Amino acid sequence: MKTDRKKIVISEFMDTQAVDSLKRHFDVCADPSLVDEPERLRDALADADALIVRNRTQVTAALLDGAPRVKVVGRLGVGLDNIALGACKDRGVRVFPATGANARAVAEYVIATSLMLLRGAYLSSAAVAQGQWPRAALSNGREAAGGTMAVIGFGGIGQLVAQLACGIGMRVAGYDPQVPADAACWQETGAQGMSFDDALRAADVVTVHVPLVESTRNLLGAAQLAMLKPHAVVINTSRGGVVDESALACALKQGRLGGAALDVFADEPLKAGSPLAGAPNLILTPHIAGLTVQSNERVGTLVASRVMHALLEGEHDSTNTRELRHGTDIIR
Repeated sequence: MKTDRKKIVISEFMDTQAVDSLKRHFDVCADPSLVDEPERLRDALADADALIVRNRTQVTAALLDGAPRVKVVGRLGVGLDNIALGACKDRGVRVFPATGANARAVAEYVIATSLMLLRGAYLSSAAVAQGQWPRAALSNGREAAGGTMAVIGFGGIGQLVAQLACGIGMRVAGYDPQVPADAACWQETGAQGMSFDDALRAADVVTVHVPLVESTRNLLGAAQLAMLKPHAVVINTSRGGVVDESALACALKQGRLGGAALDVFADEPLKAGSPLAGAPNLILTPHIAGLTVQSNERVGTLVASRVMHALLEGEHDSTNTRELRHGTDIIR
């Protein structure tokens, strides 16, 4: 039976309460398996008015061509590299990221992994349970307090990381070419703006918060990793491809780096046989730094609200430009 209600397709996981809030006003096709079944996704989008995705659904020009009624795309996160923004603009499609909603989750992940890697004492449970007692080997960990964290990319997440790092007694060296030297955020967060190279040389911890664009691909490569102190640790929660995985694995295996934590990878899922396999002092997680019970609720609620408002109220196209710019800023 035909309905006048507008249709929303959700191709990846979205918080249940947020989905239910949309169902009160729209016909909703919420199916996380659609991201892996492109033909079914295209069929679902043929008569849809909006699409909600996470980071795996590729919103390409071709996908949009098969969805002529879609005028709104909601992004359950802040990275926009899986969305063809130019194609959206050409077709009058507004894009709404979940700006700021998962910043706390990412920032806490960075601090937690920093402490684990610097101390180096938390991966010995199996050995201790088997009767081993590696006390001497694990007695030379480092404290975070008094050390320096280099925050590469000083948008919303980077600034929150800086505040938390200062709260545990770390110094913060920040780098972001888009943030002026006299910007209030340096003083507000307790960070000192530096050049990229100087921030790397000063760092005991390097954490990266930039989008993946041509200028940031392999931003941390062999030459940059060689600038770091031998005990320094590297954390990437931004985008795979920003850190050269082969160069990082080589530095870890050769003992030229203290440790690393990667939540994102150039190819996801990470393929068997990756150069990262077997690297010591390495924490690998499956792109979940921004995912917690609380952040999932915040992200879902925010995107549902923005998509609902756009479909019901029909905001002016200028909003799209403002939202896209704000979304890009937040993932620096």
